[in-house]
Amino acid sequence: MSVVIRLMRAGAKKRPFYRMVAADSRRQRDGRFLEILGHYNPLTTPYELVVHKDRVESWISKGAQPSEQVASLLRPLGISIHRAPALKLAVAADPAVAAAAPVTAARPKAAKPKAKPAARRTSARKVSARKTAKKAARKTGKTKAKAAAKKS
Repeated sequence: MSVVIRLMRAGAKKRPFYRMVAADSRRQRDGRFLEILGHYNPLTTPYELVVHKDRVESWISKGAQPSEQVASLLRPLGISIHRAPALKLAVAADPAVAAAAPVTAARPKAAKPKAKPAARRTSARKVSARKTAKKAARKTGKTKAKAAAKKS
């Protein structure tokens, strides 16, 4: 599950109000979320922005990706938007750790199996006698109604 920090729209028509939420990236914009991290009101002058800084930093450290709009709102607050990987920092700081750190080559991706073509019918579709009789009755009923309309 990849987590995204995004703005969830609330408020009335033409009166937007946004909640800053941590949500699963597969969920819809105003759908289910994991946690409310603050709110943003663009209608007030100057705009109102309330952020639970510790919770946002916690989610980002766990790998959550802020949306473009959230990132632009968090930048002036001094919240780091990018997650700093712990291993790379340790490797860069200490050369002894860098020598001991295992280097792994990227594995090639396995090819996806192709989907089977759809099965085609070799014979005509079977229809019950009741359905064929009903269809025939509808057709004759329509032709009788047309004939009666022409006579009038």
